[in-house]
Amino acid sequence: MALYKERLNALVVKLHEINVLKFGDYKMKSGMHSPVYFDLRIIVSYPKVLAEVSNLICEFAKNSLGNCDHVCGVPYAALSIATLVAVGADKSMLIRRKEAKDYGTKRMVEGCYNPGDSCVIVEDVVTSGLSIVETVGDLEREGLKVTESIVVVDREQGGTERLASQGLKMRSLVTLTEIMHILHEAGKVDKATVTKVKTYLTESRVPIPSDRVPGSLAVKQTTDERLKMTFDARAEKSTNMMSARLLRLMATKRTNLCVAGDLRSSAAVLRLADAVGPYICVFKTHVDALDDFSGQFGPQLCEIAKTHNFLIMEDRKFGDIGNTVSLQYGAGNFSVAAWADLVTVHALPGPGIIDGLVSCLETHRAHLKDRACFIVAEMSCKDALTTASYRSEAMKLAETRVDFVAGVVSQSASGIPSPGLIQLTPGVRAGVNGTPQSDSDGLGQQYNSPRHVVLERGADVAVVGRGVTEAPDSAEAAKFYRDLLWEAYLERVSE
Repeated sequence: MALYKERLNALVVKLHEINVLKFGDYKMKSGMHSPVYFDLRIIVSYPKVLAEVSNLICEFAKNSLGNCDHVCGVPYAALSIATLVAVGADKSMLIRRKEAKDYGTKRMVEGCYNPGDSCVIVEDVVTSGLSIVETVGDLEREGLKVTESIVVVDREQGGTERLASQGLKMRSLVTLTEIMHILHEAGKVDKATVTKVKTYLTESRVPIPSDRVPGSLAVKQTTDERLKMTFDARAEKSTNMMSARLLRLMATKRTNLCVAGDLRSSAAVLRLADAVGPYICVFKTHVDALDDFSGQFGPQLCEIAKTHNFLIMEDRKFGDIGNTVSLQYGAGNFSVAAWADLVTVHALPGPGIIDGLVSCLETHRAHLKDRACFIVAEMSCKDALTTASYRSEAMKLAETRVDFVAGVVSQSASGIPSPGLIQLTPGVRAGVNGTPQSDSDGLGQQYNSPRHVVLERGADVAVVGRGVTEAPDSAEAAKFYRDLLWEAYLERVSE
């Protein structure tokens, strides 16, 4: 133990000498200013220092590393350290990407692993703990279990406590307080610098922005609860009447399929709705793409929906100010509010867009219990600009306006705040064995298989368009997709 302490002290002094530890006035990632800054990326140019950091981690975390299956470095600064730790501990190395590729495997976690495998995370410096939280989230979505996080330096600004509050264990080789003591004892910093850093630590705690915690325990618990509950059970928890109605319809009819009827002719859309009606819970339209729309279309589609017991969603994607969307919803050639049970809405305009739609219903003396919207949080097309920050704000809007919001359009399960909210996921297509038929349509649309969107992405309702509309027999195709999706749902809730 004495030898380990001597080596650690010598390492801290060496890090100071090679300018990994800097003193001055530095703006941090959080926007706060700090009198001390750590740049451990520098050590890649000092192989002996890099090796010593990794060796000390292997000794410090010997038991944890010995009992895990994999080591994963937090991108990107800790990757070099984690690589040598994996070599020293003779463990498999995993790499978590900061962003998924839009080609190849499109995986967020690279390496060879199996669901249920355990993993130790390696990080260089922890301030808020955000990078570790994000890494844990991506690993857990791949079915991996994170047992512990080992970091080189803990800045003691709340990261450890926040991780602990979310059920994540973290240990550090050395804290900032210990570093200042070691450097002062070695004559590298004066008492005034030590006091300045101590005062800074006393006064500073770095918050984790709420829109950047996709792996937080609260989110994880809500997500897990939603995915494990049956549609019937979730209907009882829903505070939106249309959400509850759709969940009960899905449970009764045993279908979580939505067919998108994107055709040019009104008659063709109506024939499609009648053919697939027995197998769907929602029929989705784009009436502004019809060449021959008339006022008869809505009532005729409503009669078919009543016959086969499904809801109608007009995928209008409203995205303007409240007054404008109120007019678009209730007036004009389409008069969407008169016949569509559900509509889609972009969150970009903020709460005013919901107010506009609701005011339209009040003007037309309709009732909220008969109408609702889905907020578009993510899209299925390549390079969509629905960022993590936008997605988070969309979820907040969904949570605060449950009077009119029945669900969200999303490509992933994380962050959906209530089991009563329904996740609708577009971009589903499969070959005869249920595997993806193609990755893309050449115009940006990206496809996933039915099982993948339900079991891996958390979809409650999956949208199939051309997989049905381009099939030789649309009714048989709808039945095929219904069966695949329902089997995946039953598997999800039985786990």
